[in-house]
Amino acid sequence: MRQILHVDLDAFFCSVEEIRDPDLKGKAFVVGGSPEGRGVVTSASYPARKYGIKSAMPMSRAIRLHPDLIVVSSNHADYSEHSRQVMRYLRGAVPVMQQISIDEGFLDVSDDPRGGEQAASEMRAEVLKRFELQTSWGIATNKLVAKIATEVGKPRGLVVVPPGMEASFLAPLPVSMMWGVGPKSSQRFKQQGIRTIGDLAAMPELRLQELFGSRGTDLAARASGIDERPVQELHDQRSVSAERTFPKDVDSMQELRRHLLHLSERVGTRVRKAGMMGSTVRIKLRWPDFSTFTRQKRLNQPTDQDGEIYAAALKLFRDNWRPGKAVRLLGVGIADLGPPMRQLELFDHGWEQDYKLLKAVDDIREKYGHQALRRAGSMSKRSGEDSE
Repeated sequence: MRQILHVDLDAFFCSVEEIRDPDLKGKAFVVGGSPEGRGVVTSASYPARKYGIKSAMPMSRAIRLHPDLIVVSSNHADYSEHSRQVMRYLRGAVPVMQQISIDEGFLDVSDDPRGGEQAASEMRAEVLKRFELQTSWGIATNKLVAKIATEVGKPRGLVVVPPGMEASFLAPLPVSMMWGVGPKSSQRFKQQGIRTIGDLAAMPELRLQELFGSRGTDLAARASGIDERPVQELHDQRSVSAERTFPKDVDSMQELRRHLLHLSERVGTRVRKAGMMGSTVRIKLRWPDFSTFTRQKRLNQPTDQDGEIYAAALKLFRDNWRPGKAVRLLGVGIADLGPPMRQLELFDHGWEQDYKLLKAVDDIREKYGHQALRRAGSMSKRSGEDSE
């Protein structure tokens, strides 16, 4: 019988900030961008969540909900280092561990004589002792149910779903808790009278296929707590990037945007080919004096789409480039790679159509080369070197 654990570092970015500044403990604060601009909440402490503040919310709205809210700027280098330490420990504690983001992962303890609950309890205590970080755990026979169990138990929870109880555990939960169901999908489910996962499980599979097309079969299996995916460590790569060094410094916004788009396409192609998605988009800039810096942005959900990578990269570029300033090197990358786990909006087919189109483009490029198909916006005289 499989024993799968899911672990989530509770309010991870905020927890790291509390280590950096213990005075923040017990206070309503968020990590994120400035409320004066278009900043958003990256992470909210649990006291802040009592005011309805949550991740991805505009910072200005968060301040309106709680005028005394403390705003802390992001320290991604620290978050990455704490994540690396915790994940390294977890990998050494179990036979197979699959990290799926900076703050969560799956562990397969099927062959552990301690059993899932004891193994999780011991690792939870050890993470707190070594790293001063609280965690939540879900234990079940598969990844889907284990992850939902973690969500049910947050924060600092440890929820066990016994074998054979998967469907009954899921049944009373809101359908929005099911992995892969986003807010828009939840709303449309309600219009069909589907409010809980049990409601979804009770619907005939043929009816689900009529309503949701090819996803109907997958939805029926998920709602019944069926998930056969194995826990697999992704040994290949943690990030994908592409760079261009210009033989002559470039200071034209129009030309730099073309290069950003082309680099984003190359990154997207490689990520899709690897069968992964990334949660953090990065840009790299080098000025004529060879000074170099990188900036990154965490996405609301993982992606492998050229357009979404480009949009994030362009936003980072505009925030860090002064019009007319010459650029020697430009790079785009995506990190925090993991298996595809996007929250698909079942009634918004734009993303699925883009995915199918990009898949067709990838197939053509695979056969005839990357230059066989390019967006008009990325076409110009070739200049400089590409590196990946």
